Amino acid sequence: MTLLAPAAREFHLSLRVTDLSASVEFYARFFGLAPEERTGRYATFIVPHLKLNFVLLVNDRGTPLDTFSLYHLGLGVDDKAAVIEAYDRAREAGAEIVKPPRTTWRGTPLHELWLRDPTGYLIEICARLTDAELATMPQDQAPVFLVADSAG
Repeated sequence: MTLLAPAAREFHLSLRVTDLSASVEFYARFFGLAPEERTGRYATFIVPHLKLNFVLLVNDRGTPLDTFSLYHLGLGVDDKAAVIEAYDRAREAGAEIVKPPRTTWRGTPLHELWLRDPTGYLIEICARLTDAELATMPQDQAPVFLVADSAG
């Protein structure tokens, strides 16, 4: 197979947003850092541990944003504890939680948490299961909630 992407020093991603201030506040908390640059039209986050150059751009085109086409952004974390910790921080920050932390078995088995940013983009925070965790899969493959207040 021919490689299309050259070796890169960072990954760049840009999202149009409906409210720049709300989005900057959300992603500053999400990444744990302030934007490197901010104007009235955009904000740029340089996230070294992810090798990410992340730009939020005001939706000034006069057309509604389609947050459906970009299914979601994903952040892989080390383990189940990191997913639960992300949930606790999201709750504390007042972030919209779409799906509380749970272990899912269908497709790629994962510990996962789903959030929604101020514009409506989905964010998945997930960790792959260890072999020991995979061995605990229930017969019916029903999701297992990871925190007591999320099942009901």
